[in-house]
Amino acid sequence: MEVCYQLPVLPLDRTVPQHVLGRRGAICLSSSPVLFGGPAPRQLSKRRGAISYDSSDQTALYIRMLDVRLRAQTSYTPERQERSERDERKERHERTQRRQHTHFCTDFRPLQSRIDSVGPEAQQPVRSVLSFQRNLHSSHYSRNHTQVTHHTLDQEYIGQAKCMLRKVGSWNFDIFLFDRLSNGKSLVDLTLHLFSDYGLIKLFRLDPLKLRQFLGKSAHVVMVHEAYRSQNTYHNSLHAADVTQAMYCYLQEPQLSESLTSCDILLGLLAAATHDLDHPGVNQTFLIKTNHYLASLYQNTSVLENHHWKCAVSLLRESGLLSHFPSEDRKNLEERLGSLILATDISRQNEYLGQFRAHLDRADLHLNNSQNRHFILQMALKCADICNPCRPWHLSKLWSHKVTEEFFSQGDIERRQNLDVSILCDRNSNTVAKIQIGFISFVVEPLFVEWARFSNTHLSRIMLGHMTSNKYNWTHSPQEDLSKSTQSTSFTTLPQGGLGP
Repeated sequence: MEVCYQLPVLPLDRTVPQHVLGRRGAICLSSSPVLFGGPAPRQLSKRRGAISYDSSDQTALYIRMLDVRLRAQTSYTPERQERSERDERKERHERTQRRQHTHFCTDFRPLQSRIDSVGPEAQQPVRSVLSFQRNLHSSHYSRNHTQVTHHTLDQEYIGQAKCMLRKVGSWNFDIFLFDRLSNGKSLVDLTLHLFSDYGLIKLFRLDPLKLRQFLGKSAHVVMVHEAYRSQNTYHNSLHAADVTQAMYCYLQEPQLSESLTSCDILLGLLAAATHDLDHPGVNQTFLIKTNHYLASLYQNTSVLENHHWKCAVSLLRESGLLSHFPSEDRKNLEERLGSLILATDISRQNEYLGQFRAHLDRADLHLNNSQNRHFILQMALKCADICNPCRPWHLSKLWSHKVTEEFFSQGDIERRQNLDVSILCDRNSNTVAKIQIGFISFVVEPLFVEWARFSNTHLSRIMLGHMTSNKYNWTHSPQEDLSKSTQSTSFTTLPQGGLGP
């Protein structure tokens, strides 16, 4: 008889990571003959598991167990000679599937961190976890019953990701953790959740299946998630998920949430999710000097951004997600989507920043005007695209190393091809700290100071605070050589195509 677990069970084909066991506490579990009422079978003798508490920010509990089905009997027999060949084939297939499973999962349950918590969430009881003994006893009453499937969120989200999505509006949202919980599909799960949260699926009569296919994969056709190149250390689907989460935070700001239409929100989320589609991992300067066909196609102007936009439009049409829209509305939406994505061209940073500053000086950014709302969406997407230096240090540092490694990889390619190494891409003359100090000083800070003028909220103050703190950390980094002036890595005049994230 099978033990009916309430917890998700997955194989322990790798050790429990230090970032899990190094949290607030951990409890290790192992098999015991007493637990099963008889001698421990040979295949279960190395059974292990672990429970650990996550950091206080995420307030979660990790539980990881071996994926093996137990047969509870008074006298346990490891194998029954009378098993049919069909059962043997089925179990052999299941064992193969478990060995091929490369991701470990966790049971992500909210913990009541304060006894005096108030509000609707605090009043919701936390479902207790059945002990092994209770699972064992309950299994005696479930003989020949249908096996209970693992809990999922609408057959798409796993329970861990669902719990974490409750904090998706927090600026401290850990997209790296969420990506692990969603088995590397953070962009798909996050975007689906936001579409559902805003009611866009019902409002625009979107086919949920087509939306899922557009974000994930349709048959053998590559869609949004797989259109991002996973080999890129920075410009991949995880970056797109991070930008989408940041965009959601900005859409929740009072001035925007009270003024934006549902169509504005739809466009903002689509643009964030698709703004770097099929990024090759090199910048525009590289494409131009190597005579890449994309540079010729788009006449050396916003080459990457035009490519991202056209890819997004192509996938929208391929999936048929907006096929029920009137043709004129669909064309208008595609054009506005392109306008948002093209605004992320870092070489046009000063152009957009100058317009933004002029609007704020004149105090004429009235959001009842559709053109002004669209402009604010452009600025919000620009902020979301380069917001990494405004994240908490532990997240910002990770992003900084990822984007710098991508720069250096381009420099290595240029050196092998006997090309001039692009600015910031030479690992022999640049450091992560030097690049970040220049990027924050000349690109990030001017933009976010103006954004704080437009939206003087708690979030803006948090972002500016993190940015200042992170810049200080890089300046005083003991592992970096900062003897040379950061002016040598100048961002005052941005090259065409830029090098920012």
